Amino acid sequence: MSIERVRGYFKELGMEDRILEFPVSSATVELAAQALGVEGARIAKSLSFKLGDRVLLVVCAGDAKVDNRKYKDHFGGKASMLAHDEAAALIGHAVGGVCPFAVNAGVEIYLDESLKRFQTVYPAAGSSNSAIEMTLDELAQYAGGSWVDVCKAWQDEEPQA
Repeated sequence: MSIERVRGYFKELGMEDRILEFPVSSATVELAAQALGVEGARIAKSLSFKLGDRVLLVVCAGDAKVDNRKYKDHFGGKASMLAHDEAAALIGHAVGGVCPFAVNAGVEIYLDESLKRFQTVYPAAGSSNSAIEMTLDELAQYAGGSWVDVCKAWQDEEPQA
């Protein structure tokens, strides 16, 4: 189970107790926001893509959408999301629990600028009913990703706490 992979990863860091598990699904931005009692934009959704032989994970704000032009300009190819049944095998987490922690070797992780308007965000923790609250510095440190600007539809929003 991939939540156990994530729990093991965070246990090594002494922070497994920060993983939140819910009695309800948090598999979508809307469901996660309801489970946590926060606005959907603060959910750090992880979108998985295939680009040739590369597997990419773009973590962005819950209200952001990938901008195809920005994506192509940055990564050098068309945005092609993984099929529902490919995520677990290629990323290491099933859809609904995809997160940037304890992923398979070779997965490239990118954090989108859309997250930078928040002090803390909530990425999933490997299952369809889990999350972990993190500062952006923690997210960058523990996900190991680099910052990119490949999303749209969020810039009109006011900065939030």
